[in-house]
Amino acid sequence: MNAHVPKGEFLGHPKALWNLFGSEFWERFMYYGMRAMLAVHVAAAFFAHLGGAEANDAASKTYGGFTALVYMTGILGGFVADRILGYQRSIMLGGVLMAIGSFMLMAPDLQTFVMGLAVLVVGNGLFKPNISTMVGKLYEPGDARRDSGFTIFYMGINAGALVAPIVCASWIGATYGYRWGFLSAGVGMIFGLMVFQIFKHWLGDVGTTPKGKEGMGPLVQVLIGAAVLSVPVYFLLSQSDLLGGVLIVMMLGLVGYFVYSGIASGSKEQLHRYIAMLILFLANILFWALFEQAGSSLNFLARDFVDMPTIFGYELHFTIFQSVNPVFIILLAPVFAALWPMLDKKDFNPSIPRKFSYGLAGAAIGFYILVFAIEHTVNEGGKISWIWLALTYLIHTMGELCLSPIGLAMVTKLALPKETGLAMGGWFLSIAMANFVAGRVAAIASGGGAHGEASSLTQYAEVFNQLFWVGIVIAVMFFLVSPLIRKLMHGVK
Repeated sequence: MNAHVPKGEFLGHPKALWNLFGSEFWERFMYYGMRAMLAVHVAAAFFAHLGGAEANDAASKTYGGFTALVYMTGILGGFVADRILGYQRSIMLGGVLMAIGSFMLMAPDLQTFVMGLAVLVVGNGLFKPNISTMVGKLYEPGDARRDSGFTIFYMGINAGALVAPIVCASWIGATYGYRWGFLSAGVGMIFGLMVFQIFKHWLGDVGTTPKGKEGMGPLVQVLIGAAVLSVPVYFLLSQSDLLGGVLIVMMLGLVGYFVYSGIASGSKEQLHRYIAMLILFLANILFWALFEQAGSSLNFLARDFVDMPTIFGYELHFTIFQSVNPVFIILLAPVFAALWPMLDKKDFNPSIPRKFSYGLAGAAIGFYILVFAIEHTVNEGGKISWIWLALTYLIHTMGELCLSPIGLAMVTKLALPKETGLAMGGWFLSIAMANFVAGRVAAIASGGGAHGEASSLTQYAEVFNQLFWVGIVIAVMFFLVSPLIRKLMHGVK
């Protein structure tokens, strides 16, 4: 297990962490570069004949189905890594599929384009949860560096998310056409695979193929399975209304599986740990349902009701706020990465449930900032200052750093070693559910906002106020019951 990680550290962490950091950077470059262009390209290239509003609606359904499915397939990818391919081969195969899918997005016809999205979804399921799981396997149980290691890894995610839209969409896509932007995103994924392969020796035996599953046979079987799975994914991409029911069924199945696995393990401690993990999954759903307003209702708010800053006589476009969160992550992640070990030495390091409660509180308080701004600072033009929205993103980012990288580490601590990949897939499935909920909330919050009606700003305030109260009440509840959840974790910190 961890004893097979080759010796050698860089900046206080195993060298293998920096391989995974670089690989994840390029994978996120591919994903966020592609995603930045997705909706606008689909509307213009495939639905323009419907007219503006209907084209945007059709494109939004395609986009929404894609973002939900991306997180749903993680649970299958975790199972494949645990039982069939191992983590290293799952990551390589997933990356290859994602590159192929990205190149397919250059197609001029809608059917090939949507199939490219389906291949991307399946490839992401093999890559995303498994590279996160491997980070946890680099540290011994009880190693205080684990949380900070995940926070550093999280910086790789956000560095890719920051650079990608600028390069793929704002530069290449805007100058040469979005088709070439998709090509550049796919090339980024190839770079990620090269980084992973070149520095693969740093990983040692971590994530290698399970015994009895060596050779090309299991790889071919998984590849055939991926091709078969692409068909229902293709169907669901055009039937997004079915996703809610599918998500609920999958979440219930996930709960049932881990409860059964905890009982079958014969260990009351393991059963309790799985119950704690599932409770924290619920908190994760709520957090991301609030946080994921960034790309929807908060974006609409910025478009219609925020005074944008002017730099050198040029007024910044409202979409610049999509890069604000990664900027704050990169600035603050080193602070949080250093904070947890420092607090641990002084015996003040909050438990995982307490960190989750702080994350939920951050998401809630961020919305109250906007409620306050709307109620007290609207100018004569019916807009609020960009500073309020930037402050909301700052507080949301601080909440994210308390919850998201800690949650990734939590999964690797609470799950049985043979089921960490599946558990990590469950973590991403909970985010898929959150994205589904976030879309419904955004539809309510941004209702009428596109028409610039004064009443719409009141609508934002009402919905954001409800989000604040729901978030803060549940955050307080988690804070109060965290000793009980911690007890269920049986010593995992």
